[in-house]
Amino acid sequence: MIVRAVLFDSGDTLLRPIGGRWNPRFDFEQVVLRHAPDVDASMFPAAFAEGQTFLDNAANTPDRDDYHRAMLRVLGVSEPSADLLHELDRPLNRPVVEPFPDVRRSLTELRSAGVRMAVVSDSWPNLEAIYRQLGLRDFFDGFAISTIVGCRKPDPRMYRAGSDIVRVVPADCLFVDDDPALVSAAMSLGYRGVTICREAERPDDVPSIESLDELRGLLALD
Repeated sequence: MIVRAVLFDSGDTLLRPIGGRWNPRFDFEQVVLRHAPDVDASMFPAAFAEGQTFLDNAANTPDRDDYHRAMLRVLGVSEPSADLLHELDRPLNRPVVEPFPDVRRSLTELRSAGVRMAVVSDSWPNLEAIYRQLGLRDFFDGFAISTIVGCRKPDPRMYRAGSDIVRVVPADCLFVDDDPALVSAAMSLGYRGVTICREAERPDDVPSIESLDELRGLLALD
């Protein structure tokens, strides 16, 4: 496969959450109990479930304060203070995510081979800053982020935003995501596609890899 650009999903493709949980952030319980010590801690799982439902039902990646409010209502905090909402979303002095072990090595190989790259992610606007904090920002020509583009994958506008960033036509772009359905959607729009299955079973209907190290052979970089 000869391609000129690779469009990467972010979460569970390039990055994983420290502590094993994407949302809410790992310090959610600690922050809430500091501001509302009477909260019933046994309700946190129900609050997290409500938060996930809120995310799943949103037409676009929602405002983080609204996401936090949805969970706080389950916890009995119907009118959270501005201080609580701010602390739940405040920047931390250390990363809350980390790259998978194969990421930096694979991005370096792709960049050295002249392959253009962009991130296409359903995420909040601070995603680019996270990559900068991790020392990975300069590998990419840019970021197509759902809250900025105004839609989420599989909306064609997300994929087009990625290929516009790298200035490469879809047929010469490879889209890499951990969700086979989103890879299939990209392929239906004329992009090449491959699912990365780090721990999940490989899908039958779209190409797949188990590690980004396989991109070297797949893209004939040797």
